[in-house]
Amino acid sequence: MKLRIRGDSLRLRLSQGEFATLADGGTVTDAIHFGPGAALRCEVATVVGAEALDAVLDGHTIRVTVPAAELRRVAASDEVGLSATRAIDSGRALSILLEKDFRCLAPRPGDEVTDAFARPDDAPSC
Repeated sequence: MKLRIRGDSLRLRLSQGEFATLADGGTVTDAIHFGPGAALRCEVATVVGAEALDAVLDGHTIRVTVPAAELRRVAASDEVGLSATRAIDSGRALSILLEKDFRCLAPRPGDEVTDAFARPDDAPSC
């Protein structure tokens, strides 16, 4: 899972295996540790009957819920991902994007590409 935070925007990129886990009703989690007892976690789970992609901050965990039917549809198609926007207070909104992680165009040290999605434009990848 790759996580990007920019302003009031949350973007998650998931590998093929992570999409498969979610499509099967599982949960995908990851964490970054800052020292003993200090970690930021991100958890993505599908929810049967959920109406929209959503995210909340629960302590030190970002919890993202995804409508199960929409996740399965995207996982089985050429669609890139799901997005949603929800109000967070007067005049502000949280933008959430959950998308497939595609293979990169140029190699970068430390990037894992073995489980990334093939690029939809058939461009060469690293």
